[in-house]
Amino acid sequence: MSVASRQLQSLIRREVLRFVRRPYNTFLPPLITNVLYFSVFGVILGSRIGTISDVTYIQFVLPGLVVLGAISNAFENASFSIFHGRWNEYIHEVITSPLSHSYTVAGYVLASALRGFIIGGLIIGVGFLFTSIPFAHPLYLVSFGVITTTLFAGLGVIGGLIAEDFDHLTVMNQFLLRPLVFFGGVFYSLDQLDGLAYTASLLNPMVYMVNGVRYGMLGMSEINPNTSLVVLTAATIVVLFVNLVLFKRGFGITD
Repeated sequence: MSVASRQLQSLIRREVLRFVRRPYNTFLPPLITNVLYFSVFGVILGSRIGTISDVTYIQFVLPGLVVLGAISNAFENASFSIFHGRWNEYIHEVITSPLSHSYTVAGYVLASALRGFIIGGLIIGVGFLFTSIPFAHPLYLVSFGVITTTLFAGLGVIGGLIAEDFDHLTVMNQFLLRPLVFFGGVFYSLDQLDGLAYTASLLNPMVYMVNGVRYGMLGMSEINPNTSLVVLTAATIVVLFVNLVLFKRGFGITD
């Protein structure tokens, strides 16, 4: 193993241990939150709504809740880690190390994406307590899980670099990400929209994520899953490129 690879491994290990050592803060809150989601939206409302596109309502909303938990945690991990490192000035140890900018970005993004992926898996486990999951296309499910968590880990890096205080991190997560998810077809079908509302929904990247995960889990999607993968992959490449440029310029770190 090369020196650069060992350095990258060390950065990833440090970032993973940072959230693994705090399970009550990392894993317990999303589990409790999703038990409430499933109880209210799946069991209580689901019994009244019935089925959507030949699946029960609780099955219909499950993929969206998985996406919500996964991307929120991927974003939160990256943004908090970057900002906390800036705030306490220990991020300079990473920046001044022999680790290249691309490996530095990779370390933060991979660790944060892993956290999001784990949370998504845990939410699926909670879903098993309430309904059956056929896993119609597991390869698509894993692919969308990887690409969505990577995308939002990259966005989290940007958020951590531009945030000026801890309140900014909360605003980004609660008032930017979550509304996009709730208007991304999590709790309703796109078939219920028409005209401008439908067109506007197609501009929301969450629509592609939710439908992609839904296709992987249930075998149904209102958007071609291959189209969704292409759109999300392109967005991820752009975001990671922005991450690299910002680190090379020392944005938010040296200026």
